[in-house]
Amino acid sequence: MAQPTRYDLLVLPRTYDRITCSIARTMEVLGDRWTLLVVRNALVGMTRFDDFQQSLGIAPNVLADRLTRLCAEGVLQRRQYSERPVRHDYVPTEKGRELWPLLAAMVTWGDAYYAPDGPPRLLLHGECGGPVVGQLTCTSCRSSVPPEDIITGPGPGARPAVAA
Repeated sequence: MAQPTRYDLLVLPRTYDRITCSIARTMEVLGDRWTLLVVRNALVGMTRFDDFQQSLGIAPNVLADRLTRLCAEGVLQRRQYSERPVRHDYVPTEKGRELWPLLAAMVTWGDAYYAPDGPPRLLLHGECGGPVVGQLTCTSCRSSVPPEDIITGPGPGARPAVAA
């Protein structure tokens, strides 16, 4: 087996096959600079390639790659809306819509630490217009749980640690 190069030692792998961690698995799908922005735009109703490209200023080949990967992962669904020319739109699946709490948490964190003039966008309840906030809730006692009261433990999918 060849010795790893300096480059190999500095670059993170694209997959984390040796790591049993839901965050690592999620990062395999969502962990580059464009993917979450594409998901964000899809969740607020953007569906067309040209609209994603224009709003994000993303290169067409990069956008095509991200959309293809998000569809392959079941986060977005590709639907044909025109035959001549053939055109598709991209809509969130249930799996994609379940990313809303993650994005909401990122918005809240970003607003707290990187929006000195106030939030650039607000998350509002569509029915009443009130602000939407996230919280962590215990499924057993229904209490709101502050971050300092959260502990971790092995789950049913845990496996023994692999020596590096």
